[in-house]
Amino acid sequence: MVTTRLLATAATLLLTAGGAAAGTSELTCKEAVGKKIFFDQRLSVNKNQACAACHAPEVGWTGPDQEINKHGAVYEGSIAGQFGNRKPPSSAYATTSPFFRLVNVSDAAFEGGNFWDGRAPGAKLGNPAADQAQGPFLNPKEQALPDAACVVYRVCNSPDYGMLFQQVWPGACDIDWPTTIDFESACSNPSQGPFSLDAMTRAKVDVAYNDVAYSIAAFEDSKEVNAFSSKYDQYLKGKARLSDKENWGLALFNGKGKCANCHISTVERKCASGIDCGSSRCPDVADDCGKSNPIFTDYTFDNLGVPKNPENPFYGQPEGGPGWIDPGLGGFLNSRMDFAMYADKNYGKHKVPTLRNVDKRPYPMFVKDYGHNGYFKSLKEIVHFYNTRDKFPTCNPGDPGEKMTCWPAPEVSDNVNKTELGNLGLSDMEEDAIVAFMKTLSDGYRQSNQDSQ
Repeated sequence: MVTTRLLATAATLLLTAGGAAAGTSELTCKEAVGKKIFFDQRLSVNKNQACAACHAPEVGWTGPDQEINKHGAVYEGSIAGQFGNRKPPSSAYATTSPFFRLVNVSDAAFEGGNFWDGRAPGAKLGNPAADQAQGPFLNPKEQALPDAACVVYRVCNSPDYGMLFQQVWPGACDIDWPTTIDFESACSNPSQGPFSLDAMTRAKVDVAYNDVAYSIAAFEDSKEVNAFSSKYDQYLKGKARLSDKENWGLALFNGKGKCANCHISTVERKCASGIDCGSSRCPDVADDCGKSNPIFTDYTFDNLGVPKNPENPFYGQPEGGPGWIDPGLGGFLNSRMDFAMYADKNYGKHKVPTLRNVDKRPYPMFVKDYGHNGYFKSLKEIVHFYNTRDKFPTCNPGDPGEKMTCWPAPEVSDNVNKTELGNLGLSDMEEDAIVAFMKTLSDGYRQSNQDSQ
């Protein structure tokens, strides 16, 4: 598995090397240093895993190893044999997510934040994407560094971009590193942390670590990541035409398929602050009520009734086990005293992901996976599930007809959405049309002669 991960990481770096150099010249300094950090394998305990190992541009900023995608869908961490419990979501357009908040008390409905379960709410750094960026570095299942000081130490001492980081964040690296700690050695040992630092040094490390997160969030908010360059974007501008099948798929997406109920496809009007303004004025008179291209998510949480992925490697982890059930949003809420009362109504729910780049892949036969646990291996499969989940009988994983004429039981049977999916009455051709439309959402569209005819 380690060999597979290293090969996938190497491929990602090779695929992005040329474009990365060109793209960096169009980034601000903060975005550019964020990109350097995002692709730096040194920022893991074994110096073998960057953020891009799970969020690669050629696959829409999600998992780039199709062998993993075909099976368990969860990526191995820097430490061999360590796995988290969910597939990596796309990091593109994550910066558009609002702060995590309760939006409807009676329904216990929440929106916003980052991660599948919303646990990066934005409250710490004033930015959900920045909150999220700090998580993987110290997660023993991911980059596994023993202390935030390791991230700061390696960033500040980077021969590639350390000076740029200090230029963007003056004073961030003015830290008197204690001579009692051999940081090169200690940061390569996951059991060494957290380090014993004096209050002044810890405070400086914390500030610099926040600056690292803000840099990553700036890159993730750049036009290189949030490109808005799909065929659908060009269609909205009147610069591209959808095929008859794609147009049919769009109509079904917005209508009979009920996809747009959660994956909003229309242009919205928002203030620069992100507040919906419609035809009214923004609270700040200096703020403009401008058009915002659709992100194809409403940032809410839902339990679709997705079956367990039997190959999820977390079932083999000591913290997991064969009987582990993903609590989703409910698990995060239960950890919060202010929201624990709403946990039961959100058990099994996961964040509605953006559909932008949902079909982006390096070549047509490359396998992507879908759902929080990667149970689905094609867009056709997941659309078919939305359409027939409640129409077809229940079967066991591996039974004949699974994913075609029967579905395994939901991983979590509570709080399943039965009003917007399950028995949509779509024909096979209508399912295919919706898939065809979703393929227009991949960034990097180049118009062909056929498209313009």
